[in-house]
Amino acid sequence: MVRTCCVIGCNVRSYDRHGNKLGLSFYAFPTWKQFQGARVSDVSKRRCRAWIAAVRRADIKFCSISRYHVVCSRHFHSGKPAYEMDQTNPDWVPTLHMGHSEIRTSHADRHRRRTQREQKKALVGGKQQPHPPPQSLILKVDLTEVTTEEDRQTEEQRPTNDCVRCVQSRAEINRLLEENRKLKSQLDKTELNENFLQGDTEKVKYYTGLTCFAIFMSVLDNVKAFLPASKKLSHFQMLLLTLMRLRLDLPVQHLSYLFNVSHKTLSSVFADTIDVLYARLGILVHWPERHCLQATMPPQFMETFGNRVAIIVDCFEIRTERPSNLKAHAQTYSHYKGTHTMKYLIGITPQGAISFISKGWGGCASDKHITEQCGILNKLLPGDVVLADRGFDIRDAVGMMCAEVKIPAFTRGFCQLDAKDIENTRAIAHLRIHVEQVIGSLRNKFKMLHTTMPIRSLLPCEGEDVTFLDKIVRVCCVLVNMCPSVVVKPDTHETCSC
Repeated sequence: MVRTCCVIGCNVRSYDRHGNKLGLSFYAFPTWKQFQGARVSDVSKRRCRAWIAAVRRADIKFCSISRYHVVCSRHFHSGKPAYEMDQTNPDWVPTLHMGHSEIRTSHADRHRRRTQREQKKALVGGKQQPHPPPQSLILKVDLTEVTTEEDRQTEEQRPTNDCVRCVQSRAEINRLLEENRKLKSQLDKTELNENFLQGDTEKVKYYTGLTCFAIFMSVLDNVKAFLPASKKLSHFQMLLLTLMRLRLDLPVQHLSYLFNVSHKTLSSVFADTIDVLYARLGILVHWPERHCLQATMPPQFMETFGNRVAIIVDCFEIRTERPSNLKAHAQTYSHYKGTHTMKYLIGITPQGAISFISKGWGGCASDKHITEQCGILNKLLPGDVVLADRGFDIRDAVGMMCAEVKIPAFTRGFCQLDAKDIENTRAIAHLRIHVEQVIGSLRNKFKMLHTTMPIRSLLPCEGEDVTFLDKIVRVCCVLVNMCPSVVVKPDTHETCSC
């Protein structure tokens, strides 16, 4: 195969016109070795570019070097290219007979001095005997290649310059590390993880409704072992997004952007977390033992009813979408609210803790019907007193349990009540208002209870006799019980260990 040197003006061939082989060697352009380490990649890339610059052919570019582009041995001092890592060698790049005047200054003398220094160090260290430099390095050079006094000074100043560069590099690295630390700290404050809430009580109250970060972590410790695994969300984030939706009634799409997950993933995580909270913490809405109620009875109840008050009851309603089914349409329509609702009966202790929450009933159900059917009467003991509003006509049903219900008196067709009924009504109304305060706190703390709930949340959960809305309401009641009571507590009273 006939090869031709690609240097401008050279065009030397490997064979003459008679087919005789000439005594020349041909060398291909060096390649860029990208995958042999950073240093080899940098040196090989610079060497390839240096060869292209030396040849100065318009059709030879760094990105398109043909294997047929070769340089003959006439352009090297030693007749062949130097080792690619020996950058001071004059044959690192072809420099002779290049066909143009802009030729790089050769490093022949510099390379020779460097070789001599290395030989002296080896001789002093006893590693090897000195030997004369290779004949290929003893070359004649042009006047432009003679090392000047300025070159010698540059060689002497190089260590100092290198030290200055090291200091500057270390300073720049330290600056970048500090900048990275500050940026990471700022990022942690914006990401919705543990650092987002930790140490900021006001932020915890706003986003979760709980009073402090310790209570949030206590809830997480109780449920995280039962939460589903997720590749994109931690257990902390699952609980946080659930409480944020309950607390602020944020749209699912908005939360999906905040937590960088899909709409479907966030809806699934919310439902799963509510299920776990309902199963693990639902028991925190419980009916206390009688001795516990009596031991913690506030003085204002003691003055009026002694220590007999067991519960204060009332109902509240949550709006729902309009059902397409005619029967469901009739059952959920509330004449009191003028829209479709689900009604819940709630009961609180004299201290203001929620001790009972019923399942959801259609808005058309009366307070009396719900009270008789929800199971609250089975929890009453003989002698208990129940405080209720006028709409609770449950005197007979409560009497069957040997208990007593106290409701504000009716005028019964008279112009006004007598003095005794007025006094009793005032006392009952003053104490019964606590349940309205708790309902107000429940709905204001968790704004999702103010929204119109979709029909799918009214359907029974698979394998259970409760709806998803029932679970949401009970979880909200549990979270309210974890916060200080809205009922004004006396300065001193006995406590109960249960």
